[in-house]
Amino acid sequence: TIFSRFSTLRRYSAYTITFYAMLKDTAGVLSRVLSVFASSGANILTINQSIPTNGCAALTISAETSDMEESLEQLLSQVSGLEGVVKFEILAG
Repeated sequence: TIFSRFSTLRRYSAYTITFYAMLKDTAGVLSRVLSVFASSGANILTINQSIPTNGCAALTISAETSDMEESLEQLLSQVSGLEGVVKFEILAG
């Protein structure tokens, strides 16, 4: 699992982390994802989204996480649980 790759995700919180997401192509999904980032205290540096195909769009978000008020585990859990999020994981960090 992703947690085994980053056994202590808290120690990575001082770095720029790149997240990968697969989102359903429905209104408001990206807004909800970005809202979770904003409320966590992460500073979004880049957002790249593909053109949706077959009802889904691939997305990468790079964020500075040193000022986050919650753990990466919480961020991953919250975003993964949002309606319209098919997949959400750490791509690099």
